[in-house]
Amino acid sequence: MSIAVAYREPQSVINPREEVLIEGPVEAKDIRVFDMNSKLTNFRKPDQQKKALVEISSLPEGMVYLARYRQEIIGYITFHYPDGYSRWSKHPGILELGAIEISPDWRKCGIGVALLKEAFTNPVMDDYIVLTVEFCWHWDLDNSGLGMFEYQRMLTKLFGAAGLYRRATDDPDITEHPANVLMVRVGENVSQNDRDLFENMLFEHK
Repeated sequence: MSIAVAYREPQSVINPREEVLIEGPVEAKDIRVFDMNSKLTNFRKPDQQKKALVEISSLPEGMVYLARYRQEIIGYITFHYPDGYSRWSKHPGILELGAIEISPDWRKCGIGVALLKEAFTNPVMDDYIVLTVEFCWHWDLDNSGLGMFEYQRMLTKLFGAAGLYRRATDDPDITEHPANVLMVRVGENVSQNDRDLFENMLFEHK
């Protein structure tokens, strides 16, 4: 099923360094013409991550929001349906926040919060339960200077700026490490049946 989305004009974030544009959902053809910052390496090499962004934006439900300085992508956030192996894929009304990454060169400028807030201005988000599964092995502890649980608290605060909150679950992906975290935002238009189904999915081994 295709998600109807509306592209807004790029929003600017003024920080002490330069003006950064926040835009999305961005089409695959536009992502292809931009460069990737060389330090966007949390998940894979920059050129491979750019390819992944193009692929996600080409999905019927896929959405990619970018933070861009001139022609260079310096941060991004992605949304798509959960992977088929995930327990959450059994729910018809879940959209996964798959990744968010900001280049170390541009952190502490408010870009992560700006990306999240821009994405959640899209009214389609109110039709879904949006969740993110945060794995500690993807966290950039070295560049952040934070300990593992300090980083977890930072992410909790970051996602909280867009209305996501932590939920307990027995999902093995989360319980594999005590620092892993599940965060959720339930859209205003989500039916009670879908809310109840999600609540029942949180704990499969009661």
